[in-house]
Amino acid sequence: MQSTLSETALLQNFIGGRAVAAHGEGRMDLIDPVTEQVYGQAPISDQSDVDAAYAAAAAAFPLWRDTTPAARQLALFRIADAMASRAEEFADLESQDTGKPRANLVADEIDQSVDQLRFFAGAARSLEGRAAAEYMAGHTSYVRREPVGVIGQVTPWNYPLNMAVWKIAPALAAGNTVVLKPAEATPLTTLLLAEIVAEHTPAGTLNVVLGDRSTGAALVAHKTPQMVAITGSVRAGMAVAESAAADVKRVHLELGGKAPAIVFPDASIEKAAEGIVTGAFFNAGQDCTAATRVIVHASVHDALVKALVERVRTHARTGAPHEEGVFFGPLSSAAQLAQVQGFVDRLPAHATIETGGTRQGDVGYFFEPTIVSGMRQDDEAVQSEIFGPVLTVQSFEDDDEALGYANDVPFALAASVWTKDHTRSLRFSRDLDFGCVWINTHIPFVSDMPHGGFKHSGYGKDLSQYGFDDYTRIKHVMSALD
Repeated sequence: MQSTLSETALLQNFIGGRAVAAHGEGRMDLIDPVTEQVYGQAPISDQSDVDAAYAAAAAAFPLWRDTTPAARQLALFRIADAMASRAEEFADLESQDTGKPRANLVADEIDQSVDQLRFFAGAARSLEGRAAAEYMAGHTSYVRREPVGVIGQVTPWNYPLNMAVWKIAPALAAGNTVVLKPAEATPLTTLLLAEIVAEHTPAGTLNVVLGDRSTGAALVAHKTPQMVAITGSVRAGMAVAESAAADVKRVHLELGGKAPAIVFPDASIEKAAEGIVTGAFFNAGQDCTAATRVIVHASVHDALVKALVERVRTHARTGAPHEEGVFFGPLSSAAQLAQVQGFVDRLPAHATIETGGTRQGDVGYFFEPTIVSGMRQDDEAVQSEIFGPVLTVQSFEDDDEALGYANDVPFALAASVWTKDHTRSLRFSRDLDFGCVWINTHIPFVSDMPHGGFKHSGYGKDLSQYGFDDYTRIKHVMSALD
């Protein structure tokens, strides 16, 4: 099927295996974050659109649930192969929606999505449970692992395709059907993915409804789904959890982050600067696992700040998608640009902007890579998620102070430790209150390992066998032997 999404002025929902016009009369402009020009429109789907999507998912569920794990695996492999064969098309659409640099987009994101689909294809045939046995005299018990049912999902704008795959791949592998709402500003790759899924699964297995917050609220509050999953802000996660509680739905939340990078005197300053700059400014810092807080021993503070600034100036340039040598593109929207600028404008007098700190150019939502030193633990920019290319720096005197600074934020998603001391790395990996701890690196992901946090960063795991398990339910079956 040849997609015409990039040529469509008014996008459509994808329900029941086909593109359908939304009933909702509202419209949203799609704004190019590079040029600030409108390049298309998306509908604001209403309650009737959400009803139709869930009806299609409910009708498809018995068919997909009863498909054998081997057949589900084969379908996901074919979806992955189709994505790989159209990787350039996916990259073009993703760059259009987000402004991300085009040169490395296939390797950085599309190939990862293909690998994640293939991982969960394998997971479809690795259902785990207790062995059947006689736990009570005269009775045999065994455990069934089943799909949850129809799942409602909401994905963000920072990694539109990756996050859609993180959500739908484990859900479909486990035998669930899905209604998904992508972020209003970045729907293109999700719609193309839905087209491909429809070619290899029963109609209605994956349905996509476009819209704004009101659409998302209707999706979460609907009576049909047995589970809702969201990647988004803490505020959005709280609203989802509150809405789902009224119907006792299962909830999966992947929310914000404020990742520390703790640098000890024995670390390689050069390697730490290289890794932290990559972890801080990839995707313009619009990443919940981004390295946002450097916590560095006082004895190497000045040397590290100098190395960070130099690395930014040589390797972290921002610009338009097709410019050579660009490391990251614009922020997602005018609102996001204003949010980042607001944090910088409100920096306290004791803070020092070592580099950056302002918008770049007059057109597009570009913000210079920014490093701010002299920060204190209770500063707003240390405690709150900026979600932009801003890196703060604090110094510490001993291990306990470093650990205290790292854990003393509302978020608990990811952290990194930079040291050559094996004992220290073991201690910090134990005591850091984060769902992921990297040692002498920051931000790599693999499909085989779980991703998810604690505290205000949410609960539930994406990726890995644990992510697959989240989309299943456990049933005990007991049978009398006579």
